[in-house]
Amino acid sequence: MKTLQNFIGGTWEDSQSSAMQDLVNPASENVIARHPGGSPADVDRAVDAAVEAQPEWAALPVAERVKYLIEWAAVIAEHAEELAELECQEMGKPIALGRSFIEGGIQGFRVAAEEALTYPFAVTLPGADGSETTILRHPLGATAVITPWNFPVPMVLGALGPLLAAGNTVVVKPSERSPLSTARLFELSTLPPGVVNLVLGDARAGAPLVEHKQIRLVHFTGSVDAGRRVGADTGGRLCRSILELGGKDPVVVDAGVDPVATAAAVAFGSFVNTGQICTSMERIYVHQDIAEAFVAALVEAAATYTLGDGRDAETVLGPLVDAGQRDIVHRHVTDAVERGARVRIGGGIPNRKGFFYPATVLTDVDDTMLVMTEETFGPIAPVVVVSSFEEGLARAGSSRFALGATVYTHNSDHAAAATGIPAGVTWINQWQGGGPERLYEPAGESGMGATGARAAYDAATRPATIHTAPTPS
Repeated sequence: MKTLQNFIGGTWEDSQSSAMQDLVNPASENVIARHPGGSPADVDRAVDAAVEAQPEWAALPVAERVKYLIEWAAVIAEHAEELAELECQEMGKPIALGRSFIEGGIQGFRVAAEEALTYPFAVTLPGADGSETTILRHPLGATAVITPWNFPVPMVLGALGPLLAAGNTVVVKPSERSPLSTARLFELSTLPPGVVNLVLGDARAGAPLVEHKQIRLVHFTGSVDAGRRVGADTGGRLCRSILELGGKDPVVVDAGVDPVATAAAVAFGSFVNTGQICTSMERIYVHQDIAEAFVAALVEAAATYTLGDGRDAETVLGPLVDAGQRDIVHRHVTDAVERGARVRIGGGIPNRKGFFYPATVLTDVDDTMLVMTEETFGPIAPVVVVSSFEEGLARAGSSRFALGATVYTHNSDHAAAATGIPAGVTWINQWQGGGPERLYEPAGESGMGATGARAAYDAATRPATIHTAPTPS
């Protein structure tokens, strides 16, 4: 059983606190590793290392920083299978699925880093009087990245690219539920000491990192409640924050689409990664004209999502990350059934070891049930039948969350109307479409702060203007 350490200033070291936590494999319920519980002293050491390394890192030419990052990406790519196996051990994701997301994360990291080569870090504008105005984009300094447990490696890579390429240094605090793969990612680092640092633990590490006076930006992905605390703490000391929080993503299925093919796509969007994706399809509004055929096909598709250990190539649906998350999922289903919802498939905790929950389809749900109002983060597909596309669109936009949305329609007018959904990303006829160049900002309780493409560099830098008057003759 491995005991994890912090990575600070290019060196692996034990926590300053003796508090340790067990890491449990959610498929077997066996303890597979131990890691620090976290402490302010750990955070201080990591931030000090980041602060010390930042000036030298920022002084490198942009092309040299990008070269370092591309070299690291190449090393990570060589270990994608190993990292996927570690994600499987710590949070249950099937290995093949994990590898595909890790490979996507590596590609996104490369694209984001290379964006620095054309980003306008310095722009000079001539004045009519012979003066010059230069706009410089300075790095912020030492920054913090706090990531969730559902995509450990891709989420770290997604945040690091622009921050590092812009000249910042970073302290990463991964979720205490999935630190194993992130620790291995840092073992593979080819960056200079102190440019990236890792502190492990729960809120005992997260809170002091957010509150640290030398941190200039906090990039946080997690729950709404935790995000509110991060926003309050960073706002109180005038520190920037990027917050990607909860989601309750709607799907609107219009009349005229193929109900069977669309149901298969919605099943994937609802059940992949056992529903543990911020943009999982969690509210499904289907037009009454195709509702019967759609639901039948959705139930049939759900039956193909077989439960099992992610190391088994036959497994489609791994376990939920832990017993607490499974309890949340089952509580949402139980609440819906008690209020009149009908379970069409699934809906019960299997009698087996591991934190498994089956792909579940619910009908006869309404917008007052927990499964329609709170983030479930599990393999649940609740279906509401609507009388028109317009009704589906209106109900899709009625949530306090506004992270993503998906619309299936063959009607061009309806597709145009879908652009008005108040979401950071709206997919039309293809869930998760688009590449790493996409730009978005969550709305409502799903967070704040634009990310993606050049917006990520805008967030990672501070603009300053230098005005030079003409030299007197």
